[in-house]
Amino acid sequence: MTAFGWCMGIEHAEELGKFGFDYIECPLASFMQENDDAFKKSLQRYLDSPLPVRAWNVMFPGDLRVVGPEVQPDRIRSYVARAVETVNRIGSSIVVFGSGRSRHVPEGWSRERAEHQIVELLNIMADECSGTGLVIAIEPLNTKESNIINSVAEGVHFARQINRSPIRVLADFYHMDEEGEALDTISEHKDWLAHIHVADTGRLAPGTGAYPYERFMAELRAAGYQGMISAECTLRERDSELPASLSFLKQQWLQAK
Repeated sequence: MTAFGWCMGIEHAEELGKFGFDYIECPLASFMQENDDAFKKSLQRYLDSPLPVRAWNVMFPGDLRVVGPEVQPDRIRSYVARAVETVNRIGSSIVVFGSGRSRHVPEGWSRERAEHQIVELLNIMADECSGTGLVIAIEPLNTKESNIINSVAEGVHFARQINRSPIRVLADFYHMDEEGEALDTISEHKDWLAHIHVADTGRLAPGTGAYPYERFMAELRAAGYQGMISAECTLRERDSELPASLSFLKQQWLQAK
C-alpha cells in the first residue's frame, strides 16, 4: 500500500504524525557522525519516534569519499556495516544513496574507474543488507549536484550490474525535471524502482507549482508502484503547506489512471 512521508529531522516526527503522514525520512550521515553519548541519545529518539522512521537519505557524509583516489575501503565498509545495523534496528526499510559530494568523480579520475568503485560499493552494501530486508535505493541526481548517476536509466544500469535484491533505484521528480528525463522511464524501469521523492517547481512543496503530477502519478500507477513517496523540498509556510501537500499527493494518487 502506498505511503506518504516527508524528508525532515527526527524532531519533526510528532508534527508530521499530527498532519497525517505515514512515516518520516531522516538524514543518516549527521546521525551516524555523532559521538557515542549523543548517538545513544539520538538512537533512543529514533526508536521511540511517534512516527515510523521508514527511510533515510544523505547516506554518506561529504568527507567520506566513495569515488576517486581518496577512497578508504576499510572506512567505507565499517561505516556501511554500522549504518545498516543501526537503521535495521530502528525498523527502517529504505536507505537512499544520493550523496552527490561523496560520489563526485574528481577531475582526472577516469569514468571507468569511478564506475568500478561504485559497483564495488554497491556490492558491499548488498552484502551488509543481505537477509535484513533493507533496500539501498540509488538516487539519480541532476548534473548540478553530481557528475555521475544523473538519470533513472543510469541508476538502473548500476543496479543491473549488481542484480541483487537489496540494490534498487529511486526516482526523484525534481531531479528528473531538472534533467528533462522522460516520465515514462518510470514504467520502463518499473522492476527496479523501490522509492520515490517528489517536490514541485523551484523544489518547493508538492501542489505549489506546475510539475505535471497527473502524468507522474499515472506512470507510477502504470508501473504498479506500491511503495513510499517522500516529499523532499523547501517549505515556506510549513503549517499550511504540510497538510495541503499531503492532501494534494493523496488526491493525485487516487485520481491517477
